[in-house]
Amino acid sequence: MGVSVSRPEEGVRVVTVDVPPVNALPVQGWYDLADAVRTAGADPGARCVVLAAEGRGFNAGVDLKEMQRTPGHTALLGANRGCYAAFAAVYDCEVPVVAAIQGFCLGGGVGLAGNADAIVASDDAVFGLPELDRGALGAATHLARLVPAHLMRTLYYTSRTVTAEELRAHGSVWRVAPRAELRAAALELAREIAAKDGALLRLAKAALNGIDPVDVRRSYRFEQGFTFEANLSGVADRHREAFVASRETRG
Repeated sequence: MGVSVSRPEEGVRVVTVDVPPVNALPVQGWYDLADAVRTAGADPGARCVVLAAEGRGFNAGVDLKEMQRTPGHTALLGANRGCYAAFAAVYDCEVPVVAAIQGFCLGGGVGLAGNADAIVASDDAVFGLPELDRGALGAATHLARLVPAHLMRTLYYTSRTVTAEELRAHGSVWRVAPRAELRAAALELAREIAAKDGALLRLAKAALNGIDPVDVRRSYRFEQGFTFEANLSGVADRHREAFVASRETRG
């Protein structure tokens, strides 16, 4: 369990997250993920990285239970810095990153997917930012890379989710596959990318990042400032506590 890196075939590296029960990552988990992605991308033999997960869903965001049981703001600061590091690692990965998304992709999961170069999703995948229901803010920067501006705002304000098929209609999901075929579909795209010249792929990744209309690192950091404000006001803690209590009641 945790974060692992594998080499299923030439030129392709797979970074897999496995943190039961729902891949809600603790602070250290975000840093581990960032390190794994950076290491995979820096491998001279790598030409494409697949970001995948085991279990029911791709990623459920931050481990709110860790945050609530940690006194003060230590876990909050750690989670924000860890998410920033992981999202940046995906965006700055030296080679293209294909995200393989199954089940739920929520909160921090959207941050990872939104910073990937391509997305392959299972037919049961849903994407969303339940941040307002969890006493948090953030990752609108990354959701805005997946859907048009007004839809992003509506999803953000309502905490609703959008399906993989709907994202495919918007052009942000490359392919939707049956869940049992997700990993194979992601590897198929990765294999096609990895067939290109590695040096040119690295130049292409740097060039495409350089022409992005929005600086995702600065934009996300700006959002995080409002997360801190929500915590200092006390409103965030109330919502997190209610969410954690509801999960514990359900068992």
